[in-house]
Amino acid sequence: MSRPIIAILRGLTPDEAGPVGQTLVRAGIDRIEVPLNSPDPLESIRIIASDIGDQALIGAGTVLTPDQVEAVAEVGGKLIVSPNCDVSVIQCTVAFGLQSWPGVFTPSEAFTALQAGATGLKLFPGSMAGPSGLAAMRAILPPGTQVYAVGGAGPENFDQWVNASADGFGIGSALYKPGMSVDEVSNRAQQIVAAYDEAVK
Repeated sequence: MSRPIIAILRGLTPDEAGPVGQTLVRAGIDRIEVPLNSPDPLESIRIIASDIGDQALIGAGTVLTPDQVEAVAEVGGKLIVSPNCDVSVIQCTVAFGLQSWPGVFTPSEAFTALQAGATGLKLFPGSMAGPSGLAAMRAILPPGTQVYAVGGAGPENFDQWVNASADGFGIGSALYKPGMSVDEVSNRAQQIVAAYDEAVK
């Protein structure tokens, strides 16, 4: 079962990439983002994409320029996540046939992203908007728009976000921090999956 949860592996190193990626897929999380401000992120993405690219959607976060989109595509990444709404990045992502998830916080940014061809929207920072902010924005978004809450959304409040119409989530430090053992990542991933499954019952 595929769940709309993106694992944000900020700080991941290439040495950790293979084992952590496999652990996440086994736990039920098959969308993986390596932020580009991590150590040697393109190599980590290449390793994970080569290892489990047939079982999971792998790509990059903190993508700020079209050149970065191209670099991610060259190593096998298929997912582009940004903290902001940059039309040139979205259009380049679409041109390469990758999934585009730009960061938005306002209706203006949301519509700009959708008009540029975004796959879905990353509501960021979720902690500032809150579930009520998403619910208000949902009233004016086109039907079927996918919105993932990132930052301030996690196992402790999945239910509130789901009730406010969140389609999915990006989970960072609650799932992975640099230096964390594979066993700890596995335990956290299983807890997050269980909490998500409970919230969407």
